[in-house]
Amino acid sequence: MKLVSKVALASIMSLTIANASDVLATVNGVAIDKSYVNTALKQQGKTFDQLSKAQQKQLVDRLIERELLAKKAKDDGIEKDPNYTKALENFKKDLLIRVWMDKLYKKTLISDSEANTYYQAHKDSFKQPKKVHARHILVKSEDEAKKIIDQLKGLKGEELKSKFIELAKTKSTGPSGPKGGDLGYFGKGQMVKPFQDAAFGLKKGEITLEPVKTQFGYHIIYVEDIKPAGIMPFKDVKNRIISKMKREQFDKKIKDIIESSKKSSKIETTIKLDKNDNK
Repeated sequence: MKLVSKVALASIMSLTIANASDVLATVNGVAIDKSYVNTALKQQGKTFDQLSKAQQKQLVDRLIERELLAKKAKDDGIEKDPNYTKALENFKKDLLIRVWMDKLYKKTLISDSEANTYYQAHKDSFKQPKKVHARHILVKSEDEAKKIIDQLKGLKGEELKSKFIELAKTKSTGPSGPKGGDLGYFGKGQMVKPFQDAAFGLKKGEITLEPVKTQFGYHIIYVEDIKPAGIMPFKDVKNRIISKMKREQFDKKIKDIIESSKKSSKIETTIKLDKNDNK
């Protein structure tokens, strides 16, 4: 897998003045610094300091090679090549639009009140099926599962939960064992049917008193919490609503600007469609 795409590297158009401690390399006096590199890594949600030493060297080596090739191209007069100047103009237009759109998008604001109004009008869109938050202990044999259940019988509340987590960490063969058997919240259709039926048949704070057999082995299930079916509360969906409304409002702004600009501009095109071309 490539560490940084060519597109990401090509998108860095200028160097910044760096502190000496941030300079990773120099090529013919041109500094390659951390802020320069972090711009390339931003698309991947990483920073230079988060990379391993091997990855850091690989990336810096590529940037050194990039500077060497750029200098060679410049020395060969590519800056005067018509193909270069045309491509540069097109890139500058794209960059101009992208930076402008980014600023316009940041200025597009949706208040909590507007989001709540949308929520009240579209509550049916935020229906949530019943979900359970379960833990499980997975073992190979039914006898082993029964012995574990015997250790848990009679326990309640935090004492039961604490003991279940302890046994999950020491006895469970499943990948969730180190996490105390925690499976998080899940709805119907997300687990194999015998496991699902048993989990959804329990109340909060209960365990299965008989081992639950699946193709993976024998399970003891503990239901830590239950989210009943219903409408998700506004606080849980507010950010999603704001993002949706912001995007819709932004898209409308762009469409309106395009339509207005078309009316005030002289546009000529040689492409003419007849009614069959639209099919």
